[in-house]
Amino acid sequence: MRHLRFWFPVLALSVPLLLLVFLAGQFASAGVQRLVTEALIRLVFAVGLYIFVGNSGVVSFGHMAFAAIAAYATAWQTCCQMLKPITMSGLPAFLRDNTFPLLPAAISSVALAGLVAFLSGLILMRLSALGASISSLALLFILNVVYSNWESVTMGTSTIVGLPIYSRPWIVLGCAIAAIVVAYLFQVSRWGLALRATREDEVAAAACGISLYWTRLFAFTVSGLVAGMGGVLLAHFMGTVSITSFYLSLTFLIVAMLVVGGMRSLAGAVVGVTVISLVIDILRRAEAGLSIGSMQLSLPPGTQELILAGIMLLILIFRKDGIMGGREFQWRTLPDQAIFQGESSMGNQRPQRSGFVSLDEPTVKRS
Repeated sequence: MRHLRFWFPVLALSVPLLLLVFLAGQFASAGVQRLVTEALIRLVFAVGLYIFVGNSGVVSFGHMAFAAIAAYATAWQTCCQMLKPITMSGLPAFLRDNTFPLLPAAISSVALAGLVAFLSGLILMRLSALGASISSLALLFILNVVYSNWESVTMGTSTIVGLPIYSRPWIVLGCAIAAIVVAYLFQVSRWGLALRATREDEVAAAACGISLYWTRLFAFTVSGLVAGMGGVLLAHFMGTVSITSFYLSLTFLIVAMLVVGGMRSLAGAVVGVTVISLVIDILRRAEAGLSIGSMQLSLPPGTQELILAGIMLLILIFRKDGIMGGREFQWRTLPDQAIFQGESSMGNQRPQRSGFVSLDEPTVKRS
């Protein structure tokens, strides 16, 4: 029972995703399965961003840079061996003249993204919260300019084609659940607790001996690793890589998902991705045109962005903590002094229930 209670937040998020992929595979069309896969990839991005943003309170706009680094790294290793010497002649010989297996390529690409996150974090995490946010956006701009003009290595603004497509629903689901597990284990670890303490009060946390710099740097690195995994999945889902795919539009979409669901909880990241993905699909179909009898109705281009912006504004005005309000799905024990002292000390056990609990709200109370 203790293990079930510990893992319940992960199971409460993973089991519905498992059922969704199963039902889509059994009863849905190929188009719906593709939408589900795309939403799961966005979930990996959102969970990766949550690991840092949700626990530190510092909004990062630069995580798509790590996703782009991993996507290009896997493209250099797995795309057509005959194409690379012609279009990417500036690559090192071992990359230009060879093609590597998919799994080692993915692992090394994610590791490269994590390394870049660590090295950039050595500088960014020394800044204040606002300074780190602005600097992370500058990091994204720098990478975009470099990759857009490094034609002998990245093909500039052109698209790298010929990547093997292996981001199928079940593979992406496994990666999404792995990202949720990593985020949850960090969240309940002493590093996660320390980082949330710095989020609430930096001075008080420092007085307790918590290092603001190292806790943020560790979270930033782990977050960059998960974002890199999302970049690899997206590259092998599309079969192509372009620097424009990892720029402002995707950045603000993932931030919008966190805002809508709630930045302060892992459940909020998952709920935000689900809600926004449904809205995007509905608006995309509406922009393409709907037939009602003999009438053909369609929304003007750009309506999708306007409505998403409106949803964000409404959330920020009326529910600034998002849909989940900073709460997690939790197997929760009713507050009781005997429970605080030990559930089995006097045999006075209360029934347990599952529901919502806030990370910032104590589970038990002292008398």
